[in-house]
Amino acid sequence: MEKLRNNMSEYYKANRIRNVYDPKSSEPFKLSRSKIELFTECSKCFYLDRRLGIGRPPGFPFNLNTAVDTLLKKEFDIHRSNKTAHPLMKAYKINAIPFDHEMIDEWRRNFGGIQYNHQPANFIITGAVDDLWINTKGELIVVDYKSTSKQEKVTLDAEWQMGYKRQMEIYQWLLRQLGFKVSDTGYFVYCNGKTDRKAFDGKLEFDIDLISYTGDDSWVEDVLLKIKKCLNGKMPKASPQCDYCNYREAVQKVK
Repeated sequence: MEKLRNNMSEYYKANRIRNVYDPKSSEPFKLSRSKIELFTECSKCFYLDRRLGIGRPPGFPFNLNTAVDTLLKKEFDIHRSNKTAHPLMKAYKINAIPFDHEMIDEWRRNFGGIQYNHQPANFIITGAVDDLWINTKGELIVVDYKSTSKQEKVTLDAEWQMGYKRQMEIYQWLLRQLGFKVSDTGYFVYCNGKTDRKAFDGKLEFDIDLISYTGDDSWVEDVLLKIKKCLNGKMPKASPQCDYCNYREAVQKVK
């Protein structure tokens, strides 16, 4: 673990000069889905990150989650190639198949993703989806993979899961800006690791649930304009609900 901590420090620079917003620049500024979420969490942390180049220290990567995502993509890609419905779609009576498009790999690639130039704010908005399906109406369905391990049945009811819902809505908004017909209903493929087995035996089994969510992307345009105003203005005040802001303020009080 100590070695991992040391290695993680190689990927974090407290003062960054790349991907920093310049109010004087006429070039479109690239803004990812995760940075839009950061703004909704805390405008001060967002300003420090995108305007001043001082980002929050990153958390450790969840390699197990990444493994689940990778295997799910491989599984759905088999049905994408065959133009067939995945058994999960059949079980939940969803009339759709995985969407096959020449850009699907790029749209799913981290640091690539779906991209759209939002001219009113002069931003290039980006977001990497986990998957896209297409239904019999010709509508794209946004699909997001999630993995966890808990005793109770997985839901989307927790307050912190609002970020998951906004994530899906940004993907829906992006696809609509590119001219696609998009279903309001998206799905979370939720993998819940089982802990009721007698032994590990070198494998982890999952219950897989498909949870529908009806998105509303009407908030996105307004938030993008607020982000533009934020970046062109002075540093916002600390958010009382932000752990990072509270930590910084507590440190400043130490004599």
